[in-house]
Amino acid sequence: MTSTLAPDRAPAVGFGGHARALMGLAGPLILSNLAGFAIGITDIVLMGWYDVVGLAGMVLAHSLFFIVFLTGSGFAIAVMPLVATAAIEGREGDVRRVTRMGLWLSLGYCALAIPVLLLAEPFFLLIGQDPAVAAEAGLYLRIGGWALLPALVIAVMRSFLSALERTSVLLWVTVAMAVLNAIWAYALIFGAWGLPRMGIAGAGWAALLTNLAGAVALLAYGVWRLPHYRLLQRLWRPDWPILLRVARIGWPIGGQLLAEVGLFASSAAMVGWIGPVQLAAHGIAMQLASLAFMVHLGLSQAATVRTGQAVGRSDRVGMRQGAVAAVTLSGAFALLTSALFLLWPRDLIGLFVRPDDPARAEVIAVGAMLLAFAALFQLFDGAQIVAMGLLRGIQDTAIPLAIAALSYWGIGLTAAYVLGFVADLAEIGVWLGLVIGLVAASVLLLLRFAALSRLPEGRV
Repeated sequence: MTSTLAPDRAPAVGFGGHARALMGLAGPLILSNLAGFAIGITDIVLMGWYDVVGLAGMVLAHSLFFIVFLTGSGFAIAVMPLVATAAIEGREGDVRRVTRMGLWLSLGYCALAIPVLLLAEPFFLLIGQDPAVAAEAGLYLRIGGWALLPALVIAVMRSFLSALERTSVLLWVTVAMAVLNAIWAYALIFGAWGLPRMGIAGAGWAALLTNLAGAVALLAYGVWRLPHYRLLQRLWRPDWPILLRVARIGWPIGGQLLAEVGLFASSAAMVGWIGPVQLAAHGIAMQLASLAFMVHLGLSQAATVRTGQAVGRSDRVGMRQGAVAAVTLSGAFALLTSALFLLWPRDLIGLFVRPDDPARAEVIAVGAMLLAFAALFQLFDGAQIVAMGLLRGIQDTAIPLAIAALSYWGIGLTAAYVLGFVADLAEIGVWLGLVIGLVAASVLLLLRFAALSRLPEGRV
């Protein structure tokens, strides 16, 4: 069988060749990540224009949906290295089998997770949220919670197409989704163009319709442009050995993502104990850090594909050279964003606060200080996600899960609490804890990849 990889994707030689190949693959992924990020920002801005209580409900609902989605996306992410390796070896049947079982596992996860989202309002009340905010969040999730299924289908297809280096379609579909979501959310939240004024329920419908459109578009592309894989033919037939393999690689990835997002969610809760101004500044600084993180995430996804291809070619030297290129590119971008955060912190924070807000000066002062710590952890945040991508490329996920749990929860979260509240450093201590956790994760994960990449052939 012949590989379906683009003909100009021959194995690169040397740092420059690997860097160019990596950026050629990562560029559309980075832009699609940024477009996806824009969808969430659009929802928050529109709800902020509509109603403050609705905005709080949107933030609460998005937080829970994001945690549930990331935990379940491990199975989708596992598709990427398996397809990359199978495609480079010309095993088209395995490409199809892996992708199908990724869809199966995502469907099974949705059967368990969607009821949790639909019944979220009592949970929000249980953890002490304001009843009005909890009601708004529950209303959103009773509609938007169903978007979990098409969102995970998109994640599986994203892995499938990325592994085959068909990344341009991911960019255009995600941009189209961002535009559609903005139009539908505006129309349904505010009742534009003769549609009913639905508030946060309209945002839920917009999320569901947008994700359905994206899932249909990517499935149609896979069937139309890659017909030889026959992705949807006999989709109902199980393939238990492949399903177990995808599950074995995928569930630790979900655990890794849950550990990391749990650290950042817990940090927000701890800063919230300090005061509303500190929490607002924390949220703004985290949004800016998350925006920069989209670039590192795209590099990590490209590194997963490139490493999986190197495994398929049994090219240890190329795998290590590609890893050096990925870490170097991530580090260079981290230095750039760190410089921006250090040079113009007040200007960046000020973009998110109304000029007439009475708390503007205090929020900017606290946020500018937190951006200095965001600059400090940029390098390590990029390094840890790139290292995760490299390890996923060689299908190593169980030990990285243990490293993530130790680094984020055992070290990072403990340090954040101790420095913030025992040492009484408040929000500064919480952010120092984040830095410590990310340093631990980046060092341990890079050491893990360095050790595995030097094992004798056949041991990884």
